[in-house]
Amino acid sequence: MREPVELRRKRILAVVHARGSVKVSSLATELAVSAVTLRRDVEELALAGMLRRGHGVVRPMEDAERTETVPAARGEGSGGDGGAVALVVPERHSYLYETLHGARTALEEAGIRITLRIAPQAAGAERPQVERALVAGVRGLLIAPRWRSAAVEEADYGWLSAIGVPTVLMERRARPGSALHALDSVCSDHWYGIHLAVDHLVSLGHRRLVLAARNDSPTARAIRTAFADIAAARPEVEDWSVVLSSPTAGPGDGPQEAAPDLAALVRERGITGAVLHGDEDALMLVQRLAESGIRVPRDCSVVAYDDVVAALGTTSLSAVAPPRADIGRAAAELMLHRLGHPAGTTGPVRRIELLPRLEVRGSTRRLTAPEN
Repeated sequence: MREPVELRRKRILAVVHARGSVKVSSLATELAVSAVTLRRDVEELALAGMLRRGHGVVRPMEDAERTETVPAARGEGSGGDGGAVALVVPERHSYLYETLHGARTALEEAGIRITLRIAPQAAGAERPQVERALVAGVRGLLIAPRWRSAAVEEADYGWLSAIGVPTVLMERRARPGSALHALDSVCSDHWYGIHLAVDHLVSLGHRRLVLAARNDSPTARAIRTAFADIAAARPEVEDWSVVLSSPTAGPGDGPQEAAPDLAALVRERGITGAVLHGDEDALMLVQRLAESGIRVPRDCSVVAYDDVVAALGTTSLSAVAPPRADIGRAAAELMLHRLGHPAGTTGPVRRIELLPRLEVRGSTRRLTAPEN
């Protein structure tokens, strides 16, 4: 599926705003787009007054003013990461780009620069990025590890709990009782997000539901668990199931869950309501349903989960929208609290949950009696 222009340009702005200055050639490689496409996007964003261009480099519009007003946030002119806060996110993870933008805005408002580090799509890829940031002299870490499986997550607990600088987990919540349990964190309340989706479908009369979800991140695992718990506890729900949203949406280690033909499942089980995670998978699944003769929302109402690109499909999808930018801002505020107090005087660990909201669009409707 081709990435929507709006999403690609959001990704460009997020990286530029996070770093302060980026080479156009490096940006094209990092975002996996052609140089021609990247230059065209940069041109349009510059004309819209959203960034500055110059000699193969792009910068945020406010970059020149910040250089004058907060020199300490730029590493005292050294070009290194000294005094900065490192922000580590997975490669090609569009869901988190708004999160890093929220964090960057809050930190720069306080005169602190962030240095963005992108972790490749491999188990353990975050650790080398964190170690390089520490060598460069960062004084804090905001991190959202990929953690495609629970085993990969557990493997990171030991070293991540002992890095020696204030650390905040973003959109991640460590296993209770683990080495990271007593670490500041900010996370969406995904149980509540799934509650919103199921409650919306049930309120429209849908009684036979399916969750087609990814299974390759802590968010995905939280969503799957929440759906099972909520659907099982709702007396109105007559039948429910949890399936993989695509063949490539599993954790990639050990035996892999099969991704069923969703259209066949909808017909076999008489499903009239579906929750689909994440957005891109949701749009593709809706297309496949249509190709199989299942109309959304006439035959099956759909709620997507993430709301990054859900509104951009031929059918604009109703979607649960986690507060991505607010997650980043809250994480940055926790970091500022830690940095603003001497060691040992910052009080208790803070674990913050923010509630998603439901955006109702054109993919859900009240269940009606089947036509004869």
